[in-house]
Amino acid sequence: MSVTPETADDLIVIGKIFSIHGVRGEVKVYSFTDPIDNLLDYKKVTLRRGNDVRQVELVSGRSQNGKFLVVKIKGLDDRDEAGLLREFEICVPRSLFPELTDGEYYWYELEGLKVIDTEGQLLGKIDHLLETGSNDVMYVKPCPGSLDDRDRLLPYTEQCVLNVDLVAGEMKVDWDADF
Repeated sequence: MSVTPETADDLIVIGKIFSIHGVRGEVKVYSFTDPIDNLLDYKKVTLRRGNDVRQVELVSGRSQNGKFLVVKIKGLDDRDEAGLLREFEICVPRSLFPELTDGEYYWYELEGLKVIDTEGQLLGKIDHLLETGSNDVMYVKPCPGSLDDRDRLLPYTEQCVLNVDLVAGEMKVDWDADF
């Protein structure tokens, strides 16, 4: 499978290679899936670092204390070759993600949405989300037209999030702009 510019834009990052493991060409991977070993469900993946894009097959993998994965890539049997893959993102096409029910969203769908409070004030854009245990948290950064230049942390809860409009690229929230 070759990656064209059109399909490259459709790739979703599900992990990142951050180091090597041992002498047999295994790599250490931060997984962005939940649970982390769900990344191993995708056998054929795309590795991407800047303009360098490669197709690989994941042969096996295991969790290391629930913090990261150790992954074996087909044809990669050398520690030095594995080291060259540091900082590569592990991506899969968006079409491989399971369908969600109404009102459920993948984090990548929320990132970049404008956040508007009940007064109609633009608080910023969702930069990324954090998993905190009790509920997810949206990290909202200021953008052109924002009320002010403050970064904000907003809970991703039913009480805070009133409406998500992916087509308009907006999220309405019940949040005091002074927080």
